[in-house]
Amino acid sequence: MTRGGNDEDRRLDDAARAGWLYYVAGNTQDEIAAKLGISRQSAQRLVSLAISAGLVKVRLEHPIAQCLDLATRLRDRFALSLVEVAPTDPASDSTTLGVANAVAVEIERHLKSSSPIVMAMGTGRTLKAAIDLLPAIDASKHKIVSLTGTITPDGSAAFYNVIYDMASAVRSRLFPMPLPVIASSRRERDLLHQQPMIQTTLKLAARANVAFVGIGDLGARAPLFVDGFITGKELRALQKAGGVGEIVGWTFDERGEMVADVTYDRVTSAQIPSRDRSLVIAGAKGKLKLPGIVAALRGRLINGLITDEATARAVLGRK
Repeated sequence: MTRGGNDEDRRLDDAARAGWLYYVAGNTQDEIAAKLGISRQSAQRLVSLAISAGLVKVRLEHPIAQCLDLATRLRDRFALSLVEVAPTDPASDSTTLGVANAVAVEIERHLKSSSPIVMAMGTGRTLKAAIDLLPAIDASKHKIVSLTGTITPDGSAAFYNVIYDMASAVRSRLFPMPLPVIASSRRERDLLHQQPMIQTTLKLAARANVAFVGIGDLGARAPLFVDGFITGKELRALQKAGGVGEIVGWTFDERGEMVADVTYDRVTSAQIPSRDRSLVIAGAKGKLKLPGIVAALRGRLINGLITDEATARAVLGRK
């Protein structure tokens, strides 16, 4: 993960990462090269830069060092396959700053893979902000599929569904899901899922190599409610049933178990891809999302997390 800014800032971030891996985590230069996806010579130059730039003394004198330490602790505690922790800007009240940048970097990395992949996309404000940061990418060998419906209850396009936004930057085959996020009944959901075009999309989503999702809270201003997918009565029912968060419309309790009542039988979204065969990365930060993030980690609904320093500390502080 690198910050936004000029090339020198990004190079120092990369040097800080390499320096931390070498001097703190005890990795060899070959191991650093493999982890950062660069040549051994590049890894050697970055480690040298960490010294010459004064980043390495008794400890790594760079803000990203704390983030790397938090990422390691999160990875170990929750057996995660990927963790990125962005620095927190205490002067900002943005719910996406830093995390969206890191998500964009990770999306770009996967889309530049030399081997064809299936990438599944969720929805939400963080993902939308990340897509806006993507450069033009030729990903024509890959397939990108939406995990959730792209239509609001009034028939308009869902604003925070990112599959269409990706078309402006990414050259790839896109597979949207032209459905409401939550159907009016289980029968309607089943009828919609029986359509051949939808069947193709659902099957493609199930075999995604990597998925990027947001985590929505279930507070008074829950995205599902604010965006019109559920009513106030349904939101209160989900809260009463113990719901603390949602991923692409699937609501779950503090243990990370699905809330079986209220909307469960009407969700049209694809199932969250199997964490046994897919890398499912959530991008989320902030106090409102903290219960949902912790629950998703506990229930292993995700096996990858991109968050910020303050949220990472809060997650690790939970018993």
